Amino acid sequence: MNISELKKMSKCERLQAMEVLWDSLLYENDDLEAPDWHENILQERKEKIESGNAKFISLSELKKSWQQ
Repeated sequence: MNISELKKMSKCERLQAMEVLWDSLLYENDDLEAPDWHENILQERKEKIESGNAKFISLSELKKSWQQ
């Protein structure tokens, strides 16, 4: 399947297909290792929080920033 075939599907059909794909991956016992850069980002964020330099915003503030 390619992108042009996916675009022929309705949005509802594509969402249903995503749910089926997600469910098929969710219950597999294969361990997927996160890439190294994930750990680096998490460590940077932890350091920001511990140093008091992290900035937190509400979900409504985040949504507002996307609309601008």
